[in-house]
Amino acid sequence: MTRRTAPASGAPGSRSAFSALFLARRLRELAGPVRGMRLCVAFSGGLDSTALLCACAALRARYRCHVRAIHINHHLQPAAGSMARSARRAARSLKVPCRVINAPVRAGRGESVEAAARTHRYDALRRDLQSGEWLLLAHHQEDQAESLLLQLLRGAGIAGLAAMPARSGVTLRPLLHVPRARLFDYLRARRTQWSEDPSNADERFDRNFLRRRILPLLRERWPGLEAAVSRTAGLAAEAQELLMLRAASQLAGAQDGVALSVSVIRRLSDADRRNALRYWLGLRGLGMPDARRLREIAGPMLEARHDALPQVRWPGGVLRRHGDLLYATRPETGSEAGRASKPVSWNWRRAPRVELPGGGSLELIEDPNGELRSASLPARLTVAFRRADGSVAGLPGGRTLKRALQEGPLPPWERARVPLIYAGRRLLAVGDWWRAPECSAAHGARTVKRCRLRWRTGESGVRI
Repeated sequence: MTRRTAPASGAPGSRSAFSALFLARRLRELAGPVRGMRLCVAFSGGLDSTALLCACAALRARYRCHVRAIHINHHLQPAAGSMARSARRAARSLKVPCRVINAPVRAGRGESVEAAARTHRYDALRRDLQSGEWLLLAHHQEDQAESLLLQLLRGAGIAGLAAMPARSGVTLRPLLHVPRARLFDYLRARRTQWSEDPSNADERFDRNFLRRRILPLLRERWPGLEAAVSRTAGLAAEAQELLMLRAASQLAGAQDGVALSVSVIRRLSDADRRNALRYWLGLRGLGMPDARRLREIAGPMLEARHDALPQVRWPGGVLRRHGDLLYATRPETGSEAGRASKPVSWNWRRAPRVELPGGGSLELIEDPNGELRSASLPARLTVAFRRADGSVAGLPGGRTLKRALQEGPLPPWERARVPLIYAGRRLLAVGDWWRAPECSAAHGARTVKRCRLRWRTGESGVRI
């Protein structure tokens, strides 16, 4: 790791010079009034993030902003520890608190280290974000150009060519139109130090190869490369927004809870089908399938027989069809499936709520209009789960359970996560939609103490 200090000079005189006031104007454009803003800066300690943190620190006195920094240590290189310490020192010199988060990276099969590190980094940043904070990233004009070119070389569509948005939820990139030279000038005027990441010189990484080898050649021929590419990214973002609005309009009335109506999608043209599916998968928070799989989903999967159960898998998700509905989920690992099959002991009188191993919870709530008689439920219950072979951890199931699951609201592949409530070896309830007759409260019997069962799933909240 190399420490860099910009030589002293006067403040830049160009109208496009970067400054704290420039940052304030940009933040106002992206997120509204700057006064009292809570800003969290993703801080590597390099030139870009140092300039951003320095400008944010300058906003505190004038706008009473709250500023802090987060440094993510992926432990990918020998200098990672010294970079983290350097980031802390740099933040301390600006009187900004800096939290270092350790997020070791393990790339999955077929996944690049760059992509895995990016995913880990964003996940760690968002998990640490506090209520009311904006997450600020220091991507600048050259970063935007690199991202667009990389997406182009990967054969990306309009969404990929839109590159990085200036705002996405609570994430802001206020420097996307700022050339890196302006950030250098800003630090030079303040004699502010930053750290050079040694991995930036490693041309095994695609972005570094593009930055060090290809972009200098392109700039020789087209000096305005970054500005032109940035404009292209902006136009692509506008086109993508129109496509999303079109998809949202076409999907109006098509969503059934977390599922999507097949009959509605089948009315669309092939191109509109693919656009609508991309939009819907984005809403579900899933990665996009490749072009081949997307064509398979938009074609054969939608055209399959009504009683078929087709599915399409890709690294970022699984799409399944059940009757007229499409369901999109994250791929389940073997360990998750095994964990969900283990029974749980539940003394509901002592603890009315129990956490489920596969995510979510069960709760028995006193309710004068509830459909369960409290007296019919023993204090100690067992919550079990159906296995792939139909068994329930040695407990009885049989036709009663099979019929209850078939008549329930969940498709077949989700039935393994339905909580089954037993008293000893006696099945009392299936999820929150079926109950044994002996547990039911007689209609109109007001003197009977009643309760109801509420199942919260880990993914979609309260089941109705």
